[in-house]
Amino acid sequence: MLPRRIRDRVAQGEIVLLDAAMGSDLDRRGLATTLPLWSALGLIERPDLVREIHADNLRAGADVIITDTFRTTGRTLTIARLDPAEARRLDTLAVELAIQARELTGVASALVAGSIAPLEDCYSPDLSPDPDTARREHLAQAANLADAGADLLMIETMPLIRESVVALDAARSVGMPATIGFVCAPLEPGQPVRLLSGETLASAVAAVSPFSPEAILVNCCAAPIVEAAMRELADLTDLPYGGYANSGIVDDAVGWLPDPDVDGDRFARAAAAWLDAGATIIGGCCGTHPAHTAALRAMIDRRTA
Repeated sequence: MLPRRIRDRVAQGEIVLLDAAMGSDLDRRGLATTLPLWSALGLIERPDLVREIHADNLRAGADVIITDTFRTTGRTLTIARLDPAEARRLDTLAVELAIQARELTGVASALVAGSIAPLEDCYSPDLSPDPDTARREHLAQAANLADAGADLLMIETMPLIRESVVALDAARSVGMPATIGFVCAPLEPGQPVRLLSGETLASAVAAVSPFSPEAILVNCCAAPIVEAAMRELADLTDLPYGGYANSGIVDDAVGWLPDPDVDGDRFARAAAAWLDAGATIIGGCCGTHPAHTAALRAMIDRRTA
């Protein structure tokens, strides 16, 4: 069975399940993730563990596994005092490991999504580079992921409109379908949902819609923010939309500290509200594990039985 595009699956009435976080699970399984490389350390030190995490998410029921390329750009490697030319090798390896996990588990229908992240800190929109620089760097990674065999690109955790548009344009330039995901700010009473830049979610949707993304997503923010965003997206777009929330808090040393009190069942109960608001694509971001994927799969299956 060949993987079908996200948009086609949604059009046929399916709810698409994304996997859980890579960085958080590497840390949980004994590979200490430290900034600036964070989850990319898995590709350098324990590629077998990266493949295992992908496989466990597929066994838990994920329809989409996201490559371990959130921090594999030449920019990040330079900050880590590594050779920026290694970016292409790491991007290629990340896609290969995801494909190997798909073959290992026999889940031939699963999509391999190449992760493209903000070039700087996803929580600091003011650090985003100028559009020309951003386009050059995003285009390089988009080409790497496309050449390696990713099924689509997943542009995620974007805190501002400008870089989101640039990344989508890069995806289009290499002929790849792409989703776009925004990270949103804490909610303010009576105010619309906003990106971390302060720009409204409505403005972001208007800016990216001409690129016809596979889906518009909200990720790496708390579950109530995702729920509020889903309710707005219901009126903002005819494109598929969804979200994948985080669980825990930012940590300046390791990147993220999960909340042990948010188990799979609790996370799935929160995600059910996203589906109630019309979401058709859900999953877990930082702080989630394959157990959360399994709980989401069970919740989805109950609803669609």
